Amino acid sequence: MSHVLIVEDEAHLARGLRFNLEAEGHTVQVVGDGESALSLLLGNGAKSRKDDFDAVVLDVMLPGKSGFAVVTELRAAKQFVPVLMLTARSRPEDVLEGFAAGADDYLPKPFELPILLARLQGLLRRREWMRQSHEGPLLAPSKPEEYAVFQFSGRTIDFGKLELQVHGATIRLTLMESELLRHLVRNQGQNVSRKSILEEVWGLHEDTDTRAVDNFIVRLRRYIEDDPAHPKYLLTVRGVGYRFMADPG
Repeated sequence: MSHVLIVEDEAHLARGLRFNLEAEGHTVQVVGDGESALSLLLGNGAKSRKDDFDAVVLDVMLPGKSGFAVVTELRAAKQFVPVLMLTARSRPEDVLEGFAAGADDYLPKPFELPILLARLQGLLRRREWMRQSHEGPLLAPSKPEEYAVFQFSGRTIDFGKLELQVHGATIRLTLMESELLRHLVRNQGQNVSRKSILEEVWGLHEDTDTRAVDNFIVRLRRYIEDDPAHPKYLLTVRGVGYRFMADPG
């Protein structure tokens, strides 16, 4: 049985989500603002203790702290509970802002309940798989697109655990950082356009400011490169996009 936190200030919507999630067998707690959510998730509130949740359904437009601010604080505190963001602002830029903050998935309002349940179930399955992966052996299938673990130049990307190991240090990745790395690894040695990243990693098919992609690459370079200002692994291809080189030579 999964424990789900709903962070939604529209009372009628929160009640409906709670009813339907409980009908699916989940235990559910509801709060209406970002501060209350952080108190529950981080245990930093005067009247709240830290609770263990398996997933969070988080509205973007909240009183006080926005959903973007909430997920940013969670990730900064190394709290990596899966987060499904609900947003009435479905512009690609808003979606990318949510992913950049550390959200795992998003759903624009208004949404169909079966779609929300399916998205949430996907996050819960991924969380359970990650738990099991900590207990079992690491796998490295022969096809790059199926890698659970990819190693290059003394670095290890564990796609299942959402972790990157560099020089003995472990960096926790957001789901979207991991998926962007997977896309680059899958196409290693080839030019990858910003447009293909937007479409194949984030599922965005509209005209979008590609600086969002550039910002993600800057972050990944900070993680991977010895000298991010002079990258060897995540190369810029002027006028096109990027190229990942596992063995720069």
